[in-house]
Amino acid sequence: MTTPHSMSSNEPVLSYLQGSVERDLLRADLDAQKNICREIPAIVGGRRIFGHINSAVRAPHEHSRVLANIYHAEKETVQAAINTAIDAQQEWASWSLQERSAIFLKAADLLAGPWRARLNAATMLGQSKTVVQAEIDSACELIDFLRFNVQFANEIVANQPMSSAGVRNAMEYRPLEGFVYAVTPFNFTAIGGNLAVAPALMGNTVLWKPATTAALSNFMFMELLEAAGLPKGVINFVPGDPIDVSNEALNHPALAGIHFTGSTTVFDGMWAEVGRNISKYKSYPRLVGETGGKDFVLAHPSAEVDALAVGLLRGAFEYQGQKCSAASRAYIPTSLWPSVKERLINMTESIKMGDVCDFENFMGAVIDRRAFDRIAGYIDRARSDKDATILTGGKVDDRVGYFVTPTVIEVKDPRHSLMQNEIFGPVLTVYVYQDAQWNDVLKLVDGTSSYALTGAVFATDRAAILQASQELRFSAGNFYINDKPTGAVVGQQPFGGARRSGTNDKAGSSLNLQRWVSPRTVKETSAPPVEYGYAYMKK
Repeated sequence: MTTPHSMSSNEPVLSYLQGSVERDLLRADLDAQKNICREIPAIVGGRRIFGHINSAVRAPHEHSRVLANIYHAEKETVQAAINTAIDAQQEWASWSLQERSAIFLKAADLLAGPWRARLNAATMLGQSKTVVQAEIDSACELIDFLRFNVQFANEIVANQPMSSAGVRNAMEYRPLEGFVYAVTPFNFTAIGGNLAVAPALMGNTVLWKPATTAALSNFMFMELLEAAGLPKGVINFVPGDPIDVSNEALNHPALAGIHFTGSTTVFDGMWAEVGRNISKYKSYPRLVGETGGKDFVLAHPSAEVDALAVGLLRGAFEYQGQKCSAASRAYIPTSLWPSVKERLINMTESIKMGDVCDFENFMGAVIDRRAFDRIAGYIDRARSDKDATILTGGKVDDRVGYFVTPTVIEVKDPRHSLMQNEIFGPVLTVYVYQDAQWNDVLKLVDGTSSYALTGAVFATDRAAILQASQELRFSAGNFYINDKPTGAVVGQQPFGGARRSGTNDKAGSSLNLQRWVSPRTVKETSAPPVEYGYAYMKK
């Protein structure tokens, strides 16, 4: 029997240097995948179902290239998927944790080995990730989720109550009764996989609705789970119109939980719909969501300039700023700004952007036309705004792919819309404050945004770090000191935020897995009393 992977180490990030084996394997898979068009159906109980409506998965950096056709799950297919999940749960939940774990540990081994290049290539092409961004996502993070979740689950079930003389007490960690609806985003293949797998590991069965723009890599991961031996019906893959699929899922009496990553607006709508339907559900559904962010970088006058500039650039522009944790608003003291500005602009203007198959590029394209138009709109408005100055970037080009140059904007008003609205693109907005206003800026950082996902402080003054950590305690669920606010690692930095950023159930920790169990306390008495009276009643 496979044993749980040790929590002492994460999956190593491969370097893809010239002449390396992993580079050659990835090159071969990129060449193969970009020249074929996959057919992506729904998968219900192991059956492939090709609906009548289909949409294309296009390479964002080369939008004329169609990588796959998605066949949408229609109403009847979604209903069948829900019924299949309900029917499959009894047997799946009867498996021991060790038996369920063996499947996901095998999936991790397959992904670390023969499937690594395949899934990385699909993520690069379909989601326009550079090789390093794909490697840390669709390989390392997803492998870590699969392995570490097994260890977290074992820690949970090992937590048992005490027993007294003549009594044996036990805690049984049952799955939720019904099905879990997993709604996953485009920007991380690992998140897509984890949102479906984490509830399944705990004995739940799942309806998985992937983002259309990530359907290629998500479908491939579904095939990987099948290859690892996942029983039919445990996870049912239903690509399609999000409103149509959600209408069926959220109105079903057996909805037991929602595992969501996406926009705050969509999660608000789902939560409201659950509220309207609350009396029809068999159980109160668990709602677990990670939503938006307007993540900050705050520099103290004691901050080290070069580290700050690199943290801003990587935090804001890696994966085109399409991370919920991306650095989006920065607060820089006047004393440091000239040096930081020069370093940041020089580095930003040296960034190479283009086809992710060219390994010299640091950035690819934003995900689709809708994202391109939204980001371009923010930049256009900034260009004519007297309170905003575009310091570098600001160019967009959609002729070949959806390219937006990395853009730095300085604003005079710390509550400018660019400092408050989530843009989800390669746009960093900077507000420069007077050094003496440090205490006021702490309050400003805390009160400007409705989100509270990630944030970072750069300083060498320890007292300032402690002050910022305390004052910004509720401003970010993941708080970084002298580092960019992105790149949380499973098992090291459990991820999630509060306020309008979600329910903060911390993916990559046991806290998330605890949401997918409904514990039952069992008390067994060896010698039960045979008379109802108590000793104090006797004369």
